[in-house]
Amino acid sequence: QVELVESGGGLVQAGGSLRLSCAASGLTFGNYNMGWFRQAPGKQREFVSTINWSSSSTYYADSVKGRFTISRDNAKNTVYLEMNSLKPEDTGVYYCAADRTTRPPVHFSYDYWGQGIQVTVSS
Repeated sequence: QVELVESGGGLVQAGGSLRLSCAASGLTFGNYNMGWFRQAPGKQREFVSTINWSSSSTYYADSVKGRFTISRDNAKNTVYLEMNSLKPEDTGVYYCAADRTTRPPVHFSYDYWGQGIQVTVSS
């Protein structure tokens, strides 16, 4: 059974930093491209960032480019999202996702999704 478990969320002041982790189990992690998404209250889920299986390719939404960094450790079956210079508009539930198929960077057709973790940025 595949499981993606996010951690590292919480409450932070604007300008602060958080590091999200997503631990994967039940799959061959190194075969999967990984993504981060977020959903603010009353809004649709939106793409944040993606990293391919080998870490050779990353992609970011314009809204987070230059502030967020995605990385992965295949030996630990974990993907990370380092979030700096956080803004109140970064508030939302953050989800990680795994995709076995190579697709255009921005899509929602991931094979597996985590349950999400709350990130709240106060002004």
